[in-house]
Amino acid sequence: MGGPGECPDRDTPAVTADAPDSAPRGIVSPPFGPAAHRDLCTDCGISRTAEPGACARACQFIQPDYPDMETRVHGRARRMGASDERFFGPFRQMLQARLSPARTDAQWTGITSRIAERLLETGAVDAVLTMKPHPEDAWRPVPVLVTDPAELANCRGMRMGYAPLLALLEPARRLGYRRLAVIGIPCQVYALRRLEAELDLDRLYVIGTPCSDNTTTERFHEFLALLADEPDEITYLEFRADYQVELRFRDGRRREIPFLYLPISRLPPDFFPLTCRTCVDYTNVLADITVGYMGGQGEQWLLVRNQRGKELLDLLGDELVASTPGSGGRRRGSVRGFLENVRRAAGGMPVRRMPDWLRPLVAWLMPRIGPRGVEFARARVEMKAVETILHLRRERPRRLRHMVPAHVWSLVGPYGLSPEPGERPERSGSPNRLPRRGPPTDGIPR
Repeated sequence: MGGPGECPDRDTPAVTADAPDSAPRGIVSPPFGPAAHRDLCTDCGISRTAEPGACARACQFIQPDYPDMETRVHGRARRMGASDERFFGPFRQMLQARLSPARTDAQWTGITSRIAERLLETGAVDAVLTMKPHPEDAWRPVPVLVTDPAELANCRGMRMGYAPLLALLEPARRLGYRRLAVIGIPCQVYALRRLEAELDLDRLYVIGTPCSDNTTTERFHEFLALLADEPDEITYLEFRADYQVELRFRDGRRREIPFLYLPISRLPPDFFPLTCRTCVDYTNVLADITVGYMGGQGEQWLLVRNQRGKELLDLLGDELVASTPGSGGRRRGSVRGFLENVRRAAGGMPVRRMPDWLRPLVAWLMPRIGPRGVEFARARVEMKAVETILHLRRERPRRLRHMVPAHVWSLVGPYGLSPEPGERPERSGSPNRLPRRGPPTDGIPR
């Protein structure tokens, strides 16, 4: 929660008489240590454990090996070429979906939290690792272990800020929980998967959400203050695929702000940390199922990645209303414009503003002729790839050759970005190599 070095409140756990192994039941936020200092870190929680040195082999921002990890988790690496897997990672099924009835206080319709509820209701897992809001600041995430499905209603909605979720792996194991579900963002999930074999769990389900451009909770409050005169009254914020940001207020009011009217140019240059500006895993490719919105056109967007992901989807039964995602518009112009904007940026934030007279016209056109549905999702992934290359070249050029997987170079190539000398590993056995093509497998090694 919050920034690195902060510790969450230590909630009093709810206890029931029939709790297995005398473990606390309900929802609990166990204590854990402070974060160790790291150069590039989103405080996933590993540095707060008894073995902080595990960061060296687990961290996404050191030397990620996506071909190997995708093969370990899904049975094969992503298919390149014309497949959408080069954008989104391995998947078996892509859906546009909503939960019926939609859950109150959910960020969208509540698919993520409902899957977690069903895992606990059916006894498939002992506990779920996720986030709840801080009692004094609803935007601040607090990592929690949840064992009562009813308590997951208190975990719905978006939080903003760093959250050391994986620090709870040790308390979970001490409490005897050997079947876990984890709801996490990409940097948390990558580290979890790297260390999965060492956890000696009987079962692990990973529900992933896409993530981009996180910041500290304190900085997020600065952003809210630029959006409304009464920022403390905002209870909901969502960047939607129709180029609008939706705000909801305590008194029931709703407000929509076109992307072009957001006060991005008024944010400080370091508002988004370098880690988030150089993340190569927007779509959470190592999750069993990814639950997002980018390709959903007003509904949620699901990527079922492996057999366990299918098991998670099947838990919803008739509660899930699903269809094939649509796609429209063309992304190339939008991505090229983004690339030029980032190139001109000072410290990573835009410095040129569109003339006020032109904003209403472009804001009207974007949802009508801009990329939509799956094409919108492809555009956003390419934008993140562009952002990664340009920011690393500017701020950490020596890290670029190790942090950028080969598939990211394939995404930026059509826009004139190619590796310069020293930006790609020289060894043929590099973990950032493009995966060899071969027959896919359906095995899920664990």
